[in-house]
Amino acid sequence: MDNNTPGDDVTQIVAMATSDSTTNWEDALVAIAETRDKSLYAQLFQHFAPKIKAYIRRLGLIETTADELVQETMLSVWRKAHMYKPDKARASTWIFTLARNQSIDRMRKQKYPEYELEEWQEEADESVDECENSVTSYRLATALSKLPENQSQVLYMSFFEGRSHSEIAARLNIPLGSVKSRIRLASEKLRTIWGGAL
Repeated sequence: MDNNTPGDDVTQIVAMATSDSTTNWEDALVAIAETRDKSLYAQLFQHFAPKIKAYIRRLGLIETTADELVQETMLSVWRKAHMYKPDKARASTWIFTLARNQSIDRMRKQKYPEYELEEWQEEADESVDECENSVTSYRLATALSKLPENQSQVLYMSFFEGRSHSEIAARLNIPLGSVKSRIRLASEKLRTIWGGAL
């Protein structure tokens, strides 16, 4: 027997052996590990695959995912048969543990999808023109500098610090009406300074 994974050599079709209830699966797993007997593996596959699928479906995974996990589990059985210790667990326990672990891994991936690093890189917003932003910021700073200090102060606190009118009134210890009138006057002057662009 060669050590190829079942399915790699499609020219060598292994007939599906029929299993019976008297098969000792512990001995079968040990034999698969030692001899890489594909017909014995096919017998094991035929016996366990439907049971594993039913088990995975009971865990809540959809049928197509269950089919994939059965294939992955049985492939693990083939690859890891040498790791099976009959004195530690029954064959069915070992195989179902592999199926459970495969299922848990899949559910974790579905809940917490993995992303490639490239997907996390933020792309620069090409719609924002850095040069235009610089010019606008400069014009705004120049316009604000032409306002009386008490008006530019309330505008700055309102638009750049995001404070409410009542917060500004409390902070400057002036009436709320004064804050509103200063903002209104400042806005009118900015429109005049900026030529109505605001």
